[in-house]
Amino acid sequence: MTRSLAGMLLAATVATGVLVGTPTAASASEASTTSRPHLLDYKIYFGKCEDTCRIKVRIKNVSRKRLYDVSLNARLWVNGKKVGACYDYVGSIRPKGVRWAGCTVRSAKLAQLWTRYLDGEIDFNTRTKTNVHYEWYS
Repeated sequence: MTRSLAGMLLAATVATGVLVGTPTAASASEASTTSRPHLLDYKIYFGKCEDTCRIKVRIKNVSRKRLYDVSLNARLWVNGKKVGACYDYVGSIRPKGVRWAGCTVRSAKLAQLWTRYLDGEIDFNTRTKTNVHYEWYS
């Protein structure tokens, strides 16, 4: 795999949030023609995050195709430990359209870490990973 192709795949993954499989060196040229197009761009926002965390995501359809069955999966980490996950069904997004999705993570582990943060034992650094699934018809 050439360095530029790997860089483009990584940049596309970071920019759009759509996970792309990394091809082998033999199939690098095939992967550029058969890989799934990046039809979404999204940005993650955190709401109030204490013993429950609200995760909001702005999903933008950057294609000229209507996307169907769009759904959001979000996983939440605090200080590198997974504390929970949530799911939201968005529906369809028209071409060049924007939809908002949001879900709330509630778990005993999150509440325990928040209590330890209030006691001054640990920091409370939140991170999230999201994955947006969708379908389209040619």
